[in-house]
Amino acid sequence: MRAVVQRTLRASVRVDDVVVGATEGPGLLVYLGITHDDGPADVAWLARKVRDLRILRDERSVAELDAPVLVVSQFTLYGDARKGRRPSWGAAAPGPVSEPLYEAFCAELRALGTTVTTGVFGADMAVESVNDGPITLILDSPRPDA
Repeated sequence: MRAVVQRTLRASVRVDDVVVGATEGPGLLVYLGITHDDGPADVAWLARKVRDLRILRDERSVAELDAPVLVVSQFTLYGDARKGRRPSWGAAAPGPVSEPLYEAFCAELRALGTTVTTGVFGADMAVESVNDGPITLILDSPRPDA
């Protein structure tokens, strides 16, 4: 499981020109990608990591500030553009595998007490954000063989 995490002052996502998810004030925008062998352990690990990262101002976490998180599904995080001019999407899990894990990730963050808004899985989305810092991190859940 892979997440691109950005510290934001505000963020929103639109589908068909309608805002479906938004945060206001300090928080995080998380782009979430899922690969074939991800499972519940990856969900739990990554949700806790996102919640507890001390990347907000004054080295505070989402948990400490009760800051909101906007989660947007993004299969392209597993794109491979090393060969040729067209990326390969083979490492990205298909929708029937990834959508339940995306929903589980959002549910796990909520269960940890985090305010979560989302995009629409599989939709064509327009994401806007005002990055703070800017701070952007790429997080990969630990692999079993690592």
